Parts: sequence; C-alpha cells; structure tokens
Amino acid sequence: MKETINNRIKSLRQILWREGLGAFIIPSTDPHMSEYVAPHWKSREWISGFTGSAGIIVVTLDNAGLWTDSRYFIQATEQLEGTGIDLYKEMLPETPDITTFLIQNLPEGSIVGIDGQVFAASEVEELEKKLAKQKIQVRTDLDPIQAIWTDRPPMPQAPAFIYEMKYAGKSCMDKVSEIREALTEQDCESTFLSALDEIAWTLNIRGNDVKCNPVVVSYLLITQNETVFFIAPEKLTPEVAQYLKEQQVTIWDYSETGKYLSSLNARNILINPAKTNNSILSAVNPACTIIRDASPVALLKAIRNEQEINGIHEAMRKDGVAMVKFLKWLNEAVTTGKETELSIDKKLHAFRAEQDLYVGESFDTIAGYGAHGAIVHYSATDASNATILPKGFLLLDSGAQYLDGTTDITRTIALGELTDEEKRDYTLVLKGHIDLAMAKFPAGTRGAQLDILARLPLWQNGMNFLHGTGHGIGHFLNVHEGPQSIRMNENPVVLRPGMLTSNEPGVYKAGSHGIRTENLILVVNDKEGMYGDYYKFETVTLCPICTKGIIKEMLSKEEIDWLNDYHKQVYDKISPSLNEEEKEWLLNATELC
Repeated sequence: MKETINNRIKSLRQILWREGLGAFIIPSTDPHMSEYVAPHWKSREWISGFTGSAGIIVVTLDNAGLWTDSRYFIQATEQLEGTGIDLYKEMLPETPDITTFLIQNLPEGSIVGIDGQVFAASEVEELEKKLAKQKIQVRTDLDPIQAIWTDRPPMPQAPAFIYEMKYAGKSCMDKVSEIREALTEQDCESTFLSALDEIAWTLNIRGNDVKCNPVVVSYLLITQNETVFFIAPEKLTPEVAQYLKEQQVTIWDYSETGKYLSSLNARNILINPAKTNNSILSAVNPACTIIRDASPVALLKAIRNEQEINGIHEAMRKDGVAMVKFLKWLNEAVTTGKETELSIDKKLHAFRAEQDLYVGESFDTIAGYGAHGAIVHYSATDASNATILPKGFLLLDSGAQYLDGTTDITRTIALGELTDEEKRDYTLVLKGHIDLAMAKFPAGTRGAQLDILARLPLWQNGMNFLHGTGHGIGHFLNVHEGPQSIRMNENPVVLRPGMLTSNEPGVYKAGSHGIRTENLILVVNDKEGMYGDYYKFETVTLCPICTKGIIKEMLSKEEIDWLNDYHKQVYDKISPSLNEEEKEWLLNATELC
C-alpha cells in the first residue's frame, strides 16, 4: 500500500509540474462541506491512505504533509508511515498552519492549486488573502484527482425517500414558512442551502448517499415565492416527485445549479460562505447581493419540536435495551478469550438490529481494547483486531439510526483487573461528565462557558483532552450537527431548550489506555431565577455506567447522588423490556454506588 501511495503522489506531482503549480491542497470534504462524505469524494483518503474523517493534505513538488487534529494523531502516524507524507499535528504550538507551510516552502510567484468545488468559499478567500502577501496565487479550477483516480467511484445514485410527519413533527411547508419569516427579519429575499442535513430537514426527506448519514446529495434555494430543489433526476422516485410537487417544490438538475444561480433574479441572497463551496458562491449572479451569514435553518433544526423530543426518548430507550443486552453478553463472553474488537462490533450491531425502527449505525463503531482506546477515533481492522481479555479497559463508542432518533453513546468498560492509574483516570473523567450533566445556567449561556465543568477535574491533575466536550446530534440525520457545541473554542450560539448535545469528556494515554464516558443531554427549562430564565440538562441516554473502575472517595456526595439517581432511572425505564436474567444483570449494574 505504501508503494501505491507513493505512486499516486508521483502522478499528482506530474500534473503539478505540467500545470505550473507549486502545490496542491486536498481536503476531506465534498461540495457540501460534509464531515462524512460519499466514496466519490474521498480524494484525500485515496491519495494518502489516511482514513480518518478529518484532515487536509498538501503536496508540493518536493514534499507532502497531512494536517489533522488530536483525534487522529496516533492513527495518522501509523497510516502515513513509509508514504513520504509528514504528519502535522493541529493545535500544537510547534505546528505551522497550512499557509505558513506554503509560504515557507514556495518561492514568490508560485501558484497553489485547489478544487474550488470542495473548498468552502470562506476558506478560499482566507487562503488567497494570506498567500497574496507573499505574492503566491491560488488557482481554483483544477481537479487533478479526477485524472489519476482511474477507478473513482461514481456519484451517489441511491433514491431519496420521504421522512414521515409522525417522526418529523412538522411539515415541509411549515418549515419553509418559518425559514421565510426568518429571512424577512434579516431583510433577505432568498437563501441558498448547501449543507445536506439542513436540506433533508427542511424538505422532510432522507437518503442513503453517505454511509451512516441519511442525507441526499442536493442543493436547495428558498425565495419568498418559490423553493427550488437541485438533485440528480434519477434519485427521485415517482412517490418523492409527487410529494415534492405537493409541497410546492420545483425540481432542477443538480448539475445545473451553477447555471441557475448565475441568472438568479433576486435583490439579495443569504449564503453561509463556510458551508458553501467556492465554485457555487462564485456562480451567483453579480447583480444579486450576497449576504454572508449562517443559514436560519441551522438554529431552527437544532431546537427539537415536541414530536422529535418524544422520538428521542423512545430511541434512547430502545438503544439502552440493546446496550444492556450487549453488556450482559460481553460480561460472559469475555471470559472465553475468543472475542475480538471486530466480533463484539458485530454482536452489538445484532442487538440493535432487533429494535423497532432500527435503520443502521450512526457512525462506525469504535471498539478500542487496551492501548487502542487511546486512539480517539480508532477503527479496528483485520490487522489491528485485538482479542478482548478479562483485564483492563474496553472503550466502546457507538450509535444507531432509528427512524425516531439518532443515538451516540460511549462506555469505558472494566473487563477485569485495573491499575491504580486507570482507576484514577476513569474516576476523573466520570467526575467531569457528572459535573457537566448537573449544570444549571441562565438563558444566554454558551457551550464554551460550561466546557470547564467537564475538564476541571482533569486539569487539576495535569491532564486534558483536545476534542470538544459536546456536539449537536441530528434527528435521524448526522450524528455530528451544529450549530450548538460545548468546547473550549468560542461559539456564539447560545444553548436553548430543545437542543440535544453530547457530554463526552475523556483522557487518552498512548500505548496504555483511553477513557471516555458519553451520554446525550437535552437542554430543558429549570426555573425562573435572578435576571431571567434558567436551564439545565436532562440526560436522555439510558445505559449503566460501569462502576468497577470508580474510586468512590474521589466523588463528592452530589456526584454520587447523581450517579445513583441516573442508574435508578436507567433500571426503571429499561427493565420492562428485559427478561428475568437481563433484569438481574441490570439490577447489579445499577446498584447504589
């Protein structure tokens, strides 16, 4: 494989030389700035061999580098070995950003190439601005990967399907009406949507274009008078076409999007340049003023309606049943020494598949045993597949797509004997998780203001984690969605009732162990307090938290009370769906701490 990667980079460099380019940048995204993409757009993975979901590769005539975040440091180090591609670890003080790297490695007058169809317009503008200071130009009209990737997968061709009202809770026409009201408040005549989750939510449709993410490759234009859906015609069944017609949605070919926008007759259009690719933004009729701002759909989608909230609770209950059945099975199976990371993944999938309205996984399961748990987004392969033994920790991060909700849960499971260090780290992570779960906060609070609650126990012991503490979750949509978040980085979006977010602090020690505890938390009203309303989190995930690694003396009384109350809720809501043996196991797993 390493030789194959070297040959691919060599072929790319030949095109760079022929086109007069000093470098080419390849991101992980598709034309919709998606986190997870269809195989057709996995150019960065194809050229580098790095399979993580986040990363950017830069290839010059003399060297190559991959930039990725802390979730993938260990994985990238292993996968890039022998490829000639250097790893640049983001967020570390010694790591230059990509523009600095280019300036350091290219002479004045050089040209840097990108494919403008897979780069956000805002990123291109920032790149051009920084490189212009060193007289380096950016060319945006080249896709050399298309020329050298001879067996490139085709564009996604799966048909779209209707997402029923009994799950969505609000009709497409009602949603479009709300969007138009939001546009009027901003004095906007129209808006253009590129984000696939926003389009699927607005139209109440879903698809199978991206693994684990039930979205449809498309664009959507909403004006005060019409709704235009840009999609490949072959993806529309007669049923979906009729449904869209009833919802007063006009259909245009996906390939004609740029042409349509170039003749758009509107005074202005609201576009998020961070979510819209450069080629699309550049195609907009120059007579139409572009208002650069976040889409109103992002916030509308994030605040769940009553029907969606009911679905969330039901999906969490079913997922909890599957998880309890699995954990009971694992407790017995691990003693045989025959189970592996891959085999337990299949077993968990089987338990989930038994549940009503199950559609599939919401992301590839992370089953990291021992040192593999320290690889934040580890994915077991035939080569790395570890045997599960009755000792140490298993970090299991998994989730499911049900028609009535999306789940995401991480449990770190003590399989047997633990070291004092493992117990201490486990308890510190749990303290942070509980402290965030117990938070009460005034209206107007941002996730960044609460993030310290999950990190403080670790910080006090000289430890940290570099991923976010909480991300938004879609409703039978993407497992990672905004606009809300809980993380160290500032995010101006305030937390509001109806927002669903993860709570997942962790700690990772390379070569030793990884620990993460994750539940999903729903923002709900608490009470009226000084200067206005106060909110709190309702933990909606239902699954016992392993108590075998806890050093009880490190927990406060309030933290112990929270854990005991949570476990009582888990037992009360899950046990009616279990047989007697499973109930007994769950009773033991949720006994008072």
